Amino acid sequence: MKTFVTAARWIAEAGRIVAFTGAGISVESGIPTFRGEGGLWSRYDPKVLELGYFYEEPEAAWRVIKELFYDTLTKAPAPNAAHRLLAELERAGKLIGVITQNIDGLHQKAGSRNVIEFHGTAKRLVCLACRKKVAFLSEMLEVLPPRCGCGGVLKPDFIFFGEGIGPENYQKSVAWLNEADLLLIVGTTGEVMPASMLPFEAKKARVIEINPEPTRYSEEKTDLFLQAKAGEAALALAKRLLLKL
Repeated sequence: MKTFVTAARWIAEAGRIVAFTGAGISVESGIPTFRGEGGLWSRYDPKVLELGYFYEEPEAAWRVIKELFYDTLTKAPAPNAAHRLLAELERAGKLIGVITQNIDGLHQKAGSRNVIEFHGTAKRLVCLACRKKVAFLSEMLEVLPPRCGCGGVLKPDFIFFGEGIGPENYQKSVAWLNEADLLLIVGTTGEVMPASMLPFEAKKARVIEINPEPTRYSEEKTDLFLQAKAGEAALALAKRLLLKL
């Protein structure tokens, strides 16, 4: 397809690429999205990720959080072609890094080293009492809610509704985007603030968007829209870039 040929040429010409990814990049790895048909919020009440509710009902919140996130992660989902393409572009010295809204760690698993986890990670827990952070282990969830050695309740170290984004993540993301000459938007519809505003910081960059359906970015920011699933698009681009995934 002509659009994939153009996209591959733009990637080949670029030297300072930044990727901005959302839940859609991990769908082909078996991790569901939150919104849309079949999304998690069509089956669960989003209040389980409200900070106030978590403080009031940590056991009830953890029962759903475990099912939503940790039962999936303990099955060890594998990165797909889209994650691997970004890791290859970083290894080639073309990609500055990945700014991801995801908490699944699949970019790192694919080999990406420069990753800003804008919303945090499910692979770490933080104590609400002493603020100590610990790596997640599946046995921690044998009794809910999990507790720190100090006795405090452990919370996933990702952003809940009602929490602010860490200033370091925000500032570093903006710095990368200001430097970019090409922005790859992959698998995000741009509905979650303030992450949704980040692509607009890439003022000097061409923008390639990969999504199954058009989004707000398609009209407001995107220069080249590739209508496809993330993994399928990655394989098509890798073929034209002569990359093995």
